[in-house]
Amino acid sequence: MARGDQVYVYREVVGIPYEHHGIDCGDGTVIHYGKRGEAAITRTTKATFARGKTIYVKPQATSFIADVVIERAESRLGEQQYDLFFNNCEHFANWCKIGRSECLQLDNFGLRSSQIKLPQVGDLARQAAQDESPEKTLRLFQEALGNIGIATSTLLPQYKTAVEDALSWHQVAQKALSQQREDLARAALHKKVEAKKQAAEIKAQLNQLSELQLSLEQNQTIAAGRLS
Repeated sequence: MARGDQVYVYREVVGIPYEHHGIDCGDGTVIHYGKRGEAAITRTTKATFARGKTIYVKPQATSFIADVVIERAESRLGEQQYDLFFNNCEHFANWCKIGRSECLQLDNFGLRSSQIKLPQVGDLARQAAQDESPEKTLRLFQEALGNIGIATSTLLPQYKTAVEDALSWHQVAQKALSQQREDLARAALHKKVEAKKQAAEIKAQLNQLSELQLSLEQNQTIAAGRLS
Protein backbone atom coordinates (compact mmCIF):
# COMPACT_ATOMS: atom_id res chain seq x y z
CA MET A 1 0.00 0.00 0.00
CA ALA A 2 1.14 3.51 -0.79
CA ARG A 3 0.09 7.08 0.00
CA GLY A 4 -3.00 7.97 -1.98
CA ASP A 5 -4.11 4.38 -2.58
CA GLN A 6 -7.80 3.55 -2.56
CA VAL A 7 -8.12 0.77 0.01
CA TYR A 8 -10.92 -1.43 1.28
CA VAL A 9 -11.75 -4.11 3.82
CA TYR A 10 -14.53 -6.65 3.87
CA ARG A 11 -17.27 -6.08 6.43
CA GLU A 12 -20.59 -7.79 6.97
CA VAL A 13 -24.21 -6.88 7.61
CA VAL A 14 -26.15 -9.87 8.91
CA GLY A 15 -23.68 -12.20 7.25
CA ILE A 16 -23.76 -10.32 3.92
CA PRO A 17 -20.22 -9.19 2.93
CA TYR A 18 -19.52 -5.80 1.42
CA GLU A 19 -16.45 -3.66 0.72
CA HIS A 20 -15.78 -0.65 2.95
CA HIS A 21 -13.59 1.87 1.06
CA GLY A 22 -11.23 4.63 2.11
CA ILE A 23 -8.10 6.57 1.12
CA ASP A 24 -4.66 5.64 2.54
CA CYS A 25 -2.92 8.83 3.76
CA GLY A 26 0.50 7.15 3.90
CA ASP A 27 1.05 8.01 7.57
CA GLY A 28 -0.78 5.13 9.20
CA THR A 29 -4.22 6.74 8.80
CA VAL A 30 -7.14 6.31 6.42
CA ILE A 31 -9.83 8.83 5.46
CA HIS A 32 -13.20 7.15 5.01
CA TYR A 33 -16.93 7.44 5.59
CA GLY A 34 -17.53 6.07 9.07
CA LYS A 35 -21.00 4.88 10.07
CA ARG A 36 -20.76 4.57 13.84
CA GLY A 37 -22.85 7.21 15.57
CA GLU A 38 -23.09 10.17 13.22
CA ALA A 39 -22.05 8.97 9.76
CA ALA A 40 -19.19 11.28 8.82
CA ILE A 41 -15.97 11.38 6.80
CA THR A 42 -13.15 10.99 9.32
CA ARG A 43 -9.42 10.24 9.49
CA THR A 44 -8.78 7.15 11.61
CA THR A 45 -5.89 4.76 12.20
CA LYS A 46 -5.52 1.82 9.85
CA ALA A 47 -6.36 -0.49 12.74
CA THR A 48 -9.66 1.31 13.32
CA PHE A 49 -10.42 1.17 9.61
CA ALA A 50 -9.52 -2.53 9.33
CA ARG A 51 -11.27 -3.80 12.49
CA GLY A 52 -8.97 -6.81 12.42
CA LYS A 53 -9.57 -7.52 8.71
CA THR A 54 -7.07 -7.57 5.85
CA ILE A 55 -6.72 -4.27 3.97
CA TYR A 56 -6.71 -4.52 0.17
CA VAL A 57 -5.76 -1.97 -2.51
CA LYS A 58 -8.38 -1.12 -5.13
CA PRO A 59 -6.63 -1.01 -8.55
CA GLN A 60 -7.60 1.84 -10.87
CA ALA A 61 -6.57 2.07 -14.53
CA THR A 62 -6.10 5.84 -14.23
CA SER A 63 -6.18 8.14 -11.22
CA PHE A 64 -5.04 11.45 -9.76
CA ILE A 65 -1.54 11.70 -8.31
CA ALA A 66 -1.26 10.96 -4.58
CA ASP A 67 -1.10 14.62 -3.48
CA VAL A 68 -4.34 15.41 -5.31
CA VAL A 69 -6.08 12.30 -3.95
CA ILE A 70 -5.19 13.25 -0.38
CA GLU A 71 -6.17 16.89 -0.94
CA ARG A 72 -9.57 15.83 -2.27
CA ALA A 73 -10.12 13.47 0.66
CA GLU A 74 -9.10 16.10 3.23
CA SER A 75 -11.40 18.68 1.64
CA ARG A 76 -14.42 16.63 2.73
CA LEU A 77 -13.36 15.76 6.29
CA GLY A 78 -16.30 16.19 8.68
CA GLU A 79 -18.94 15.80 5.96
CA GLN A 80 -22.13 14.18 7.29
CA GLN A 81 -24.11 13.51 4.12
CA TYR A 82 -23.87 9.71 3.95
CA ASP A 83 -26.37 8.11 1.61
CA LEU A 84 -26.29 4.41 0.77
CA PHE A 85 -27.39 4.96 -2.83
CA PHE A 86 -25.80 8.28 -3.77
CA ASN A 87 -22.96 9.10 -1.34
CA ASN A 88 -21.53 6.04 0.42
CA CYS A 89 -17.93 5.09 1.27
CA GLU A 90 -17.19 3.79 -2.24
CA HIS A 91 -18.71 6.88 -3.90
CA PHE A 92 -16.41 8.99 -1.73
CA ALA A 93 -13.23 6.96 -2.33
CA ASN A 94 -13.78 6.82 -6.10
CA TRP A 95 -14.41 10.58 -6.18
CA CYS A 96 -11.10 11.15 -4.40
CA LYS A 97 -9.14 8.71 -6.56
CA ILE A 98 -10.60 9.05 -10.07
CA GLY A 99 -12.95 12.03 -9.85
CA ARG A 100 -16.15 10.03 -10.37
CA SER A 101 -18.67 9.50 -7.59
CA GLU A 102 -19.69 5.94 -8.41
CA CYS A 103 -20.32 2.66 -6.60
CA LEU A 104 -19.67 -0.55 -8.52
CA GLN A 105 -20.97 -2.60 -5.60
CA LEU A 106 -24.48 -1.22 -6.16
CA ASP A 107 -24.21 -1.87 -9.90
CA ASN A 108 -22.96 -5.44 -9.38
CA PHE A 109 -25.01 -6.42 -6.34
CA GLY A 110 -27.34 -8.62 -8.38
CA LEU A 111 -30.48 -7.52 -6.58
CA ARG A 112 -33.73 -9.21 -7.49
CA SER A 113 -36.34 -7.39 -9.57
CA SER A 114 -39.82 -7.48 -8.09
CA GLN A 115 -42.52 -5.23 -6.68
CA ILE A 116 -41.47 -2.50 -4.28
CA LYS A 117 -42.12 -3.47 -0.65
CA LEU A 118 -41.18 -0.23 1.11
CA PRO A 119 -43.82 -0.41 3.91
CA GLN A 120 -42.76 -3.96 4.77
CA VAL A 121 -39.14 -2.85 4.97
CA GLY A 122 -40.05 -0.23 7.56
CA ASP A 123 -42.15 -2.69 9.56
CA LEU A 124 -39.39 -5.29 9.59
CA ALA A 125 -36.79 -2.73 10.61
CA ARG A 126 -38.92 -1.60 13.54
CA GLN A 127 -39.56 -5.19 14.62
CA ALA A 128 -35.85 -5.97 14.42
CA ALA A 129 -35.06 -2.99 16.63
CA GLN A 130 -37.69 -3.87 19.24
CA ASP A 131 -37.71 -7.69 19.32
CA GLU A 132 -36.34 -9.32 22.46
CA SER A 133 -35.16 -12.54 20.75
CA PRO A 134 -31.69 -12.14 19.17
CA GLU A 135 -32.28 -15.13 16.85
CA LYS A 136 -35.56 -13.70 15.57
CA THR A 137 -33.97 -10.28 15.28
CA LEU A 138 -31.23 -11.58 12.96
CA ARG A 139 -33.85 -13.33 10.81
CA LEU A 140 -35.83 -10.09 10.59
CA PHE A 141 -32.63 -8.25 9.57
CA GLN A 142 -32.18 -10.69 6.69
CA GLU A 143 -35.79 -10.25 5.54
CA ALA A 144 -35.55 -6.46 5.76
CA LEU A 145 -32.28 -6.37 3.81
CA GLY A 146 -33.86 -8.58 1.16
CA ASN A 147 -36.77 -6.18 0.80
CA ILE A 148 -34.38 -3.23 0.67
CA GLY A 149 -32.63 -5.01 -2.20
CA ILE A 150 -35.90 -5.57 -4.05
CA ALA A 151 -36.94 -1.94 -3.65
CA THR A 152 -33.51 -0.66 -4.64
CA SER A 153 -33.29 -2.75 -7.81
CA THR A 154 -36.64 -1.31 -8.86
CA LEU A 155 -36.18 2.30 -7.82
CA LEU A 156 -32.63 3.10 -8.97
CA PRO A 157 -33.30 2.52 -12.71
CA GLN A 158 -36.56 4.48 -12.42
CA TYR A 159 -34.73 7.39 -10.78
CA LYS A 160 -32.03 7.46 -13.47
CA THR A 161 -34.68 7.35 -16.21
CA ALA A 162 -36.66 10.21 -14.64
CA VAL A 163 -33.54 12.39 -14.38
CA GLU A 164 -32.60 11.66 -18.00
CA ASP A 165 -36.18 12.37 -19.13
CA ALA A 166 -36.17 15.75 -17.39
CA LEU A 167 -32.96 16.72 -19.19
CA SER A 168 -34.27 15.49 -22.54
CA TRP A 169 -37.52 17.46 -22.25
CA HIS A 170 -35.54 20.56 -21.29
CA GLN A 171 -33.51 20.22 -24.48
CA VAL A 172 -36.69 19.69 -26.52
CA ALA A 173 -38.18 22.88 -25.04
CA GLN A 174 -35.05 24.88 -25.90
CA LYS A 175 -35.08 23.60 -29.47
CA ALA A 176 -38.80 24.37 -29.84
CA LEU A 177 -38.24 27.94 -28.62
CA SER A 178 -35.39 28.39 -31.09
CA GLN A 179 -37.86 27.46 -33.83
CA GLN A 180 -40.49 29.82 -32.35
CA ARG A 181 -42.80 26.91 -31.47
CA GLU A 182 -44.03 28.09 -28.10
CA ASP A 183 -46.82 25.49 -28.09
CA LEU A 184 -44.32 22.65 -28.33
CA ALA A 185 -42.03 24.33 -25.79
CA ARG A 186 -44.87 24.58 -23.24
CA ALA A 187 -45.75 20.90 -23.74
CA ALA A 188 -42.10 19.89 -23.34
CA LEU A 189 -41.69 21.98 -20.18
CA HIS A 190 -44.81 20.36 -18.74
CA LYS A 191 -43.24 16.94 -19.36
CA LYS A 192 -39.99 18.17 -17.77
CA VAL A 193 -41.81 19.23 -14.61
CA GLU A 194 -43.53 15.83 -14.41
CA ALA A 195 -40.21 14.01 -14.79
CA LYS A 196 -38.51 16.17 -12.13
CA LYS A 197 -41.39 15.56 -9.73
CA GLN A 198 -41.14 11.81 -10.31
CA ALA A 199 -37.36 11.89 -9.74
CA ALA A 200 -37.82 13.81 -6.47
CA GLU A 201 -40.42 11.32 -5.21
CA ILE A 202 -38.21 8.33 -6.06
CA LYS A 203 -35.15 9.91 -4.43
CA ALA A 204 -37.19 10.48 -1.26
CA GLN A 205 -38.00 6.76 -1.20
CA LEU A 206 -34.34 5.88 -1.75
CA ASN A 207 -33.33 8.19 1.09
CA GLN A 208 -35.82 6.40 3.33
CA LEU A 209 -34.28 3.07 2.38
CA SER A 210 -30.82 4.44 3.12
CA GLU A 211 -31.92 5.50 6.62
CA LEU A 212 -33.46 2.07 7.21
CA GLN A 213 -30.25 0.38 6.11
CA LEU A 214 -28.23 2.42 8.61
CA SER A 215 -30.72 1.58 11.35
CA LEU A 216 -30.44 -2.11 10.52
CA GLU A 217 -26.65 -2.00 10.71
CA GLN A 218 -26.71 -0.30 14.11
CA ASN A 219 -29.26 -2.71 15.58
CA GLN A 220 -27.58 -5.75 14.01
CA THR A 221 -24.47 -4.98 16.04
CA ILE A 222 -26.57 -4.96 19.21
CA ALA A 223 -28.29 -8.23 18.31
CA ALA A 224 -25.02 -9.94 17.45
CA GLY A 225 -23.62 -8.88 20.83
CA ARG A 226 -26.61 -10.44 22.60
CA LEU A 227 -26.02 -13.73 20.77
CA SER A 228 -22.29 -13.88 21.67
